[in-house]
Amino acid sequence: MKQKMIRHPYSTFSSFLKEHNNILKESLIALLICACGDLVAGIVLGRMDIFLETFPGLLVIIPGAIGMRGNIFGSFASRLSTALHIGIIDPKFNRSEELINNIFSSFVLTLFLSLFLAIIAKVICVIFGFPSMDIVDFILISLIAGVISIVIMLPVTMFISFRSFERGWDPDNVTTPLVAAVGDLFTLPAIVVALFIISALKSVVYLELIVFIIVIPLVLFSFVYCYNYSEENKVIIKQSTPVLLVCSVLGVSAGGILNSSLETLLTNPTLLTLVPLFSGESGGLVSILSARLSSGIHSGLIEPLKRPEGESVHNFAIILLLALIMYPFIGILAESSSVFLNIVGIGFDKIILISSIAGFILIPIMLILVYYISIVSYDNGYDPDNILIPISTSITDAISSLILISVSLIITAVIFI
Repeated sequence: MKQKMIRHPYSTFSSFLKEHNNILKESLIALLICACGDLVAGIVLGRMDIFLETFPGLLVIIPGAIGMRGNIFGSFASRLSTALHIGIIDPKFNRSEELINNIFSSFVLTLFLSLFLAIIAKVICVIFGFPSMDIVDFILISLIAGVISIVIMLPVTMFISFRSFERGWDPDNVTTPLVAAVGDLFTLPAIVVALFIISALKSVVYLELIVFIIVIPLVLFSFVYCYNYSEENKVIIKQSTPVLLVCSVLGVSAGGILNSSLETLLTNPTLLTLVPLFSGESGGLVSILSARLSSGIHSGLIEPLKRPEGESVHNFAIILLLALIMYPFIGILAESSSVFLNIVGIGFDKIILISSIAGFILIPIMLILVYYISIVSYDNGYDPDNILIPISTSITDAISSLILISVSLIITAVIFI
């Protein structure tokens, strides 16, 4: 009979590295790839100053849009991985009921959440007195960007899930960060394309309003139709929607925090570039931890105790070690992009300091939060494929934005005094 692994609390660092070599290697590769996607997103955001000024309030919706792609398609990838491992589907682009249900539900959730995200963004702007575009612009930009992302994200997510399964990669360490990286990579370009489409619609009298009137009922109808399409779709929609609505509010809150410091960000493009990098890598670290804790609890390696111990502590150590590598690295990436593009940065020493301090404040907080979210989710019988990763990463987005902006303001103020 196989015995549960007992962790010795006084393992040496070398033995720890040897035992977790594959986990660290897979996770680090995934996070580095994720950083490349986040860097592109950061560069695009850093060059969007004209759009941010032309479409006031746009920054409020951006973190929520980026987070939503990762949440919806991360859950989609997680469900595919589960279906692949238990043999419900094959790792091929073949037509099957299970695959169709997952594709349809992910498509509809993206549309519905894009609509909700736009409404919440406008509400946040009104409540806090931020200058903002009208609600029609918010909704159409969000929906058009959502449709563009769907066209890209659905096949890419399936490809990553299928290849990960075929190659024997642990989806806890690889799939979710890679899917999130693709979402980060394409969300901002999709928003830019949406802005050009909106500008074209505005050039014809009433055309934008006509499109708006047609699109809203279609989105609502598709949501109701998907809910009643099959029992599996009903479960996915029923479990995912409340969580994703909360995640959208958290994402827009993160955007509100960034928007409140828009002047500082626009005068320091390197900081604007760092925002997606910091948020993406933090979300990647948290999603790896979430997936590993969920798998550990379900497999019996981790007991849902009030106080983390054993395997849970080892997972904490893995995340801390990865954070120690990644946070200084993304600071270097952000400043390097400014040097390459001939943009005045704030210096490698300052940006590395900002990224590292903010990261080392954030990660211990998220270790505790994610652990207890996973325990509560498990105790209440929720499917972690639909619950844990979206909630954890969205909380991370909100907290990471607050910490990053706070640390940036403090350090830049100290530097320029």
